[in-house]
Amino acid sequence: MRCPFCDAEKESLKVIDSRACDGGRAIRRRRECLNCTKRFTTYEKIEEPVRVMVVKKDGRRLPWDRNKILRGLERACFKRPVPEVDLVRITDEVEEEIFRTHDREVQSSLIGQLVTDRLRRVDQVSYVRFASVYRQFKTLEEMIDDAKAVLDAKRFEDPSQGILFLDDKKPALNGDDSKQPTAKVRGGKKPVVPQS
Repeated sequence: MRCPFCDAEKESLKVIDSRACDGGRAIRRRRECLNCTKRFTTYEKIEEPVRVMVVKKDGRRLPWDRNKILRGLERACFKRPVPEVDLVRITDEVEEEIFRTHDREVQSSLIGQLVTDRLRRVDQVSYVRFASVYRQFKTLEEMIDDAKAVLDAKRFEDPSQGILFLDDKKPALNGDDSKQPTAKVRGGKKPVVPQS
């Protein structure tokens, strides 16, 4: 290894900090060159042989490349408030699951499904962007149906969304004796205003 700034030999380099990264699969080292006093970062990780081949829809077989997942997520999340750490976490989770459950080959459609399942919980707009490429929607209706399914799943998974239902048995809030339907919302009841 040489200094990237002055090309000094390894003997002139000093490690000033070491820490684990990538979930403990790599070591990040901060180094300082004693000749030019500049600092730089190096990463050390075990080189794993490609164990899994990805079978594309057209039948081609390509070696596993986690960077393709990360690039796809970055494109889907472009100009969205999704932290880079979430994209790396999704990529790590998908890679770990694939390596744990598949020895030699995995369908690209399964990889896409694993990514969309995780991305849906992070950002709905990014999910629709990613799914539109991955699922190759033929019509706008297909895309809208998928987006509606995401909204319904979000309401089901997130109890803070509240439960809305009509209750005809409660007295009206305006003081008269007529019965108006009321909507129960978290924290209280509000009258339902009839649409005219």
